[in-house]
Amino acid sequence: MAGLELHEAAAVSDYDMLEEYLRSGKFDVNLKDEDWHNMTAMHWASAKGFGEGIRLLLEHGAKGSSRTDTGWTPAHCAAETGKLTSLRALHNANVPIDRKDKYGDTPLRIATIYNHKDCMKYLKQAEVEQKERRARLGIDENSDDDYDDDDERCRSDK
Repeated sequence: MAGLELHEAAAVSDYDMLEEYLRSGKFDVNLKDEDWHNMTAMHWASAKGFGEGIRLLLEHGAKGSSRTDTGWTPAHCAAETGKLTSLRALHNANVPIDRKDKYGDTPLRIATIYNHKDCMKYLKQAEVEQKERRARLGIDENSDDDYDDDDERCRSDK
C-alpha cells in the first residue's frame, strides 16, 4: 500500500526520516494500514516507545486516539509492549489513555495482562488524572468516547 512511509519511519524510530516525510506534506499522517489491522504511524511509534516521534506526529495533526480494527488506541499498543515513554508522551499531550477497546479492555488491563508493572502504576495514576480532568471539563465520566480526536480539549487545559 502506497503512503506507508510514515509507518515505517515510526516503526524503526527514525526521527529524521519521520520529520522529513511530515514536512513534505505528501503523506496522510492518519493513514490506516489495512494490512496491519488499521494501525497508524501513531500506533507504531507508541508500540516502539518512540516518544519524540509521538510528539512530532501530534504536532503534525496525528490523532492520538485513533483506533485499530479491534478498537486499540496507541495507548493500548504502548501498554502491550511496556513502553512507559509512549504512555507519558500521550498523557502529557492530553490524549486519553484509558479508552476501552471493542472487548472492554483498557490500556491498564493490557499492561496488567503482560505484567508491565511500571506501566500499570503509571496508568492507574493517569486514569485518576483523566477522571478529574473530565469532571473539570464537564465530560461524562462514563463516556468511552469523551474526546473527539479533533477536539481542542485533547491538546489544552492540562
